[in-house]
Formats: sequence, structure tokens, C-alpha cells
Amino acid sequence: MQFGRSYEEFEVGATYKHWPGKTVTEYDDHLFCLLTMNHHPLHMDVNYAEKTTQFGQNVVVGNYVYSILLGMSVPDISGKAIANLEIESLRHVAPTFHGDTIYGQTTVLDKWESTSKDDRGVVYVETIGYNQDGKVVCIFRRKVMVPKDNYLEARGGEQPGRPVPQADKNWPGPTAE
Repeated sequence: MQFGRSYEEFEVGATYKHWPGKTVTEYDDHLFCLLTMNHHPLHMDVNYAEKTTQFGQNVVVGNYVYSILLGMSVPDISGKAIANLEIESLRHVAPTFHGDTIYGQTTVLDKWESTSKDDRGVVYVETIGYNQDGKVVCIFRRKVMVPKDNYLEARGGEQPGRPVPQADKNWPGPTAE
């Protein structure tokens, strides 16, 4: 399975559909809120959400939705990234509720070679997240610095830093066929 892409593998206009989706549970949402100290009652208090908001129920905190989508995109977009350079825009365009399943896809808007180092480039992408009904809930654009093939080759190829298993008393080593 591929994990990320080199600069040469990105094509402007290509769209990557991230799989699988993620069903957001109440537990997920509350844990994220507690970990990030976001105690807004819209996310944490069912009584408050039911009686005082236009939604009539808790709304999943937006930064969690964004984080899910960003994570979903890693195998397709930034798995080989040198750096995430910028989140240019982030829009939450519809609410996500407990029990919704989030899906995502990312389109390559542009790419350009680095002006300071010839072994890398920048890809400019837009990710959209949508629920099980196809309703778009989140849109963000970002710039990611990715390696060129020569960068990867100089650092160990596809899986740099991966050790080789060593034979010992518990494992005799690969068997010849």
C-alpha cells in the first residue's frame, strides 16, 4: 500500500478519495473536547443543545471534523511530506452530529518546485469532507512540502529508517525456497 506521494506523482487536477470513512461517536467528540479543553455546551451538554440551539442536539466540534479529514488524507497526500507549510483556509459549512459518518477527498489544485532546494516541491490541495448523505461539512486548503524522488532515494527509498529483522534464537532468518 502506498503511503503518501513524491512530488513527481502528483498531478494537478487529480482527486484522491480517502477511504474508509469515520463514524463520529459521542465518545469521540467528548474526548476530543476534553483533551483540547473546549467545554462549550453546544458540544458537551445535551440539555443545553436540545433546548437552546437551532440544531436541537449536540454538534461535533469543528476542529475534530477537520482533524479527522486531515488524518484521512495522510496516506494519499502528506504521508511522505517534509513539512505542512500552511493551512490557507478552513471552513465549516454544515454541522456534523453524533452518528454521522465523515468521508473525504482531496484535489490537487497546483504544484511547484522549491526555489531553494532542488529535491522537493510544494503541492497545493483542497480537501472536502462530507457526511453519509453527501452533504459537504468542511472544506480546507493547504500547502504541503513533499520530497522529489531523488530526496527519497538519498534517504533510503520508500521506507527510510525501516530496520531489517535480525536472525537470533527466536527467529532463524528468512528461509530459502
